[in-house]
Amino acid sequence: MRIIIAPDKFKGSMSATKAAQYIARGINSVLPNAELILMPLSDGGEGLVESLAGAESNSIVTTEVTGPLGQLVRAKWGVNDNGKTAIIEMSAASGLALVPREQRDPSVTTTFGTGELIKAALDYGCSNLIIGIGGSATNDGGAGMARALGVKFFDQTGQQLNGCGAELIRLSSIDMSGLDPRLQQVEAKVACDVDNPLTGPKGASYIYGPQKGADSEMIKTLDQALENYRRVIKKALGKDVGDIPGSGAAGGLGAGLLAFLNAEICPGIELVLDALDIDRFLHHCSLLVTGEGKLDAQSSHGKAPVGVARRARKYNVPVIALAGIIEGELEAFHREGITACFAIADGPLSLDESISRGPQLIEKKAAELTRIIKHCRINDPGKVF
Repeated sequence: MRIIIAPDKFKGSMSATKAAQYIARGINSVLPNAELILMPLSDGGEGLVESLAGAESNSIVTTEVTGPLGQLVRAKWGVNDNGKTAIIEMSAASGLALVPREQRDPSVTTTFGTGELIKAALDYGCSNLIIGIGGSATNDGGAGMARALGVKFFDQTGQQLNGCGAELIRLSSIDMSGLDPRLQQVEAKVACDVDNPLTGPKGASYIYGPQKGADSEMIKTLDQALENYRRVIKKALGKDVGDIPGSGAAGGLGAGLLAFLNAEICPGIELVLDALDIDRFLHHCSLLVTGEGKLDAQSSHGKAPVGVARRARKYNVPVIALAGIIEGELEAFHREGITACFAIADGPLSLDESISRGPQLIEKKAAELTRIIKHCRINDPGKVF
């Protein structure tokens, strides 16, 4: 019996890799001879490196780069495909988790460190980039990233700008002459789980600015700054990146990657599933077990459990989803290809208890569900799985 175990992270409790391992332990305790294929997933945010590069030390590189507030941070990124492909999480260099809550201010934070990671990948010899852009602390449209790669930004007086979010309202011209020429030979794909445009009511500033520390007045200023940035990019590069779905992701980093790296924005989970070649394993699979910390209405918009369930449905593979919290109508998940959903809690629990006991709860739930599967296979082996 072949079972694919493909969860996303349980935020605050388990990484996707740990979740997969605990689910496997639960299944193995009941079906010790089952063939288990562990495929930790990411939708483009935290965990992308772990999902695509694995946890082996020879596939993980650590580079010291500039953090969102200018501090030095040690950011990990991954390599695979014999060193040809780099897997980069922008959050490792420019993420919200790197900024203390009381210091969050998207008018001054920068993606410069993300650009430094891209440069490090070029130095390593990588010709393909997979860049996850979830979890940002920034609203600079990727200008900081571009500066790290040699692009220069100027105001009307000819003064060079640092490229932070607030400064973009003064942007007048862009000098591309210093852009790292190696980028012309690089294919860049962006793993993204949102489809927001760069500006406007559904854009980067209005939708994600508040969680990064912006108040209502700052949001208006940042949106105007990104709109100006859009106009100058169009004038200088002949590209209008503002309305492309995902251009507003990560404070507009999506737009910057489109403009300066000619990147392709892809649904994160689809990119990950293709990179893992999951279809090859689904052909002869009895069951797929997925999960994440919370299943809710947002799960249908690019999140890992629904994304992998849709892929499994093509092969008529049943899917069980485990979650810390389940909100919404179960029928909505069923329509997406999830056969059944189960919360892992074993009774009334506080959020802190759920997080701290997550590994034990998910292992226990996986074992109990496997008991049902084992019973069905024994009593009706010709029809079940």
